[in-house]
Amino acid sequence: MIGWLDVLLGLTFVTILGGLSALAFHIGIAPVAPRPTLGGRGLSRANALRRGGVFALVEPLVRLVAGWATAAPLDRIRKSLRRSLIHAGDYLGLSADELIALCALCGLGVGGVGLLVCALFRLPGWLAIVALCVGTMVPWFRVLAVAQARARRVSRGLPGAVELAAMCMSAGLDFPGSLRRIVDSAADPSDPVIEEFSRVLQELDLGQTRRNAMEGFAARIPTDQVRELVNSVVQAEAKGSPLADVLTIQAQTQRLRRSVAAEETAAAAALMLLGPMTLIFLCVIVLLLGPVVVRFMTGGLAPA
Repeated sequence: MIGWLDVLLGLTFVTILGGLSALAFHIGIAPVAPRPTLGGRGLSRANALRRGGVFALVEPLVRLVAGWATAAPLDRIRKSLRRSLIHAGDYLGLSADELIALCALCGLGVGGVGLLVCALFRLPGWLAIVALCVGTMVPWFRVLAVAQARARRVSRGLPGAVELAAMCMSAGLDFPGSLRRIVDSAADPSDPVIEEFSRVLQELDLGQTRRNAMEGFAARIPTDQVRELVNSVVQAEAKGSPLADVLTIQAQTQRLRRSVAAEETAAAAALMLLGPMTLIFLCVIVLLLGPVVVRFMTGGLAPA
């Protein structure tokens, strides 16, 4: 006679088998994520593939796993990843699903290497789990680092670019014409400031208003300097104020802010050097007085 425990185990097995079968079927029919070819993402992906490297080798696999990840209920994670990718300037042309796939592949690769190392050197198994978790977070940390570096470069180069725009407008150009002049005469087209000005010009050419284009600039580079510049340009346009004067004031304000930030960094560096200098001073004292202390303890300084 079949007991209730056997029935429960049978139902559990059938449920798990059905779920795995449905998952395998969905993965089998899931389409591969398309490769971006247009816009900023398409340009970033084309440049990444042209440079070659590891990403160019694993890019088809990333798109395959990204197609599987589209069905995962990760809307909040996708929103956060999408925002980070925008701040990073469409890093490698990745979408949110492709970044999830890249994190999963990196985690499996690092976790597999960690498991192999643990098996060879007889280390605890939990180290492989730690390696898996660290490998999963590495691509996201890389995107965050690129976003921070991009924001710093924009903050450093923005005062000079704004001052050039003010000079161009004083010479008779309008605001889009001054931005286009800066972009055309730039020595480094890959500079983040030049890339953002080019993006603003493209949005203006597509028919967007100046307010929307500048607010998009502030959304892509969420720093205080950019937000202050965007607010000043939008308010000057709304109130009819001379934009050249506003840009001149903004350039002076941002240069002053950079000077204050440099002074604060220098003061913090002097305070941070206090600890290492104290350790060095103690080491010098030990080197000078150490032989004397040793001779005194061994009786070498006793009178004859």
